[in-house]
Amino acid sequence: MLSSKTKHFLHCLLFFTVILFFEIFAGGIKILNGGVFVPAEELDPWTHYTVLGALILYFLRFLTFLPLPQVIFNFVGLTLYNAFPEKVVLKGSPLLAPFISIRIVTRGDFPQLVKNNVDRNMNKCLDAGLENFLIEVVTDKAIGLQQHRRIREIVVPSEYRTKSGTLFKARALQYCLEEKVNILSDNDWVVHLDEETLLTENSVKGILNFIMEGSHQFGQGLITYANEEVVNWITTLADSFRVTDDMGKLRLQFRMFHKPLFSWKGSFVVTKLGAEKDVSFDNGLDGSIAEDCYFAMRAFSKGYSFNFIEGEMWEKSPFTLWDFVQQRKRWLQGILLVVHSKAIPFKNKILLACSCYSWLTLPLSVSNLVLASKFPIPCPPFIDFLCAFIGAVNIYMFVFGVIKSFTVYRFGFARFMLCVIGAVLVIPFNVIIENIAVIWGILGKKHKFYVVNKNSGPTMTV
Repeated sequence: MLSSKTKHFLHCLLFFTVILFFEIFAGGIKILNGGVFVPAEELDPWTHYTVLGALILYFLRFLTFLPLPQVIFNFVGLTLYNAFPEKVVLKGSPLLAPFISIRIVTRGDFPQLVKNNVDRNMNKCLDAGLENFLIEVVTDKAIGLQQHRRIREIVVPSEYRTKSGTLFKARALQYCLEEKVNILSDNDWVVHLDEETLLTENSVKGILNFIMEGSHQFGQGLITYANEEVVNWITTLADSFRVTDDMGKLRLQFRMFHKPLFSWKGSFVVTKLGAEKDVSFDNGLDGSIAEDCYFAMRAFSKGYSFNFIEGEMWEKSPFTLWDFVQQRKRWLQGILLVVHSKAIPFKNKILLACSCYSWLTLPLSVSNLVLASKFPIPCPPFIDFLCAFIGAVNIYMFVFGVIKSFTVYRFGFARFMLCVIGAVLVIPFNVIIENIAVIWGILGKKHKFYVVNKNSGPTMTV
């Protein structure tokens, strides 16, 4: 059994090898001469392509640098911090921890899924020694959960309206904060989960350590998608990128800066109730599509502090390609609304805007794969180096996500290597899907919340 530090060293070695290989292959580091195309250094693009043509080519090349900030964050996060930490060890007695609400939000369309996950999550809490906790299920439709002193079902009335007209998940979350509904004190804590999110013993211990430390009002940790039965291998391998994003960018922004510079996810969210009430989910239509992103940016602008939580939780990737596209489309539209919101200071969303527009301009950036070879333009060597660096880090993120999600002990070496190869092969598919989501997100109707089905039943649009 390899130690945690050894695994991290081997991961860094592989990471640097992939970057070096890609730099040489893509021309970021030039060690070979020749080629069938005219060397870019011998071209005068302003005469060869005309002024307009040269401006277009340089503009498209510039777009490839929009994801550079998040690429740097992922690179530093993956190398600076141990990517294979040991099991979480409790730093204090769970009996001394403040009261915790495990709050699950659902529309109520899959009651059996919710009931099963409530039971599993309760057992994980008890296994970790947690005593002062309550599981709250917030639903639009009554589920009929069992009567239990640790379970509370909150049905959001159909006539309930927030002051700003918030809809969807944000509306349900805001309902829980109403005085007549809320039973928690401002010093209690809330762990926000989606209906399919499963706790692990490590994540419960990580949450307890975070809460008992008490230095930050908000926290978040890692979510993986390849646990237990894999329903759709393509979407699961595509989501390996998100696993790496958690271990890189998310971890660095919270551990080093304690701010949601690039926002955060909507699940595995831990909040101090007093701070959550102050930030509020009542943020109108613009804060209803990507309510997690809007909430994080508002908390950021109010000066609240964030930290990364050790341990991981489990979720499932979308079961169908249709759900996968719809999910990405909603995220893009929701984040774009946040970036354009006048209620959030621009200084708090500069890096989020870079990330969002790098996604929004993905179809144009992808065109560089063809244009760079067919229509070469002279650029300083460091430009070519950075372009190759961005490509190499993004490719490795798929590979590392698989390494982190799958284990040799679980699958065997042969199947494990097939998963790694599959993660690389799925990259073109992911690029196509993301491009479709971008175009659809730009042209499609805004303020629409698509509910991804995690129960193998019919999907629905709200």
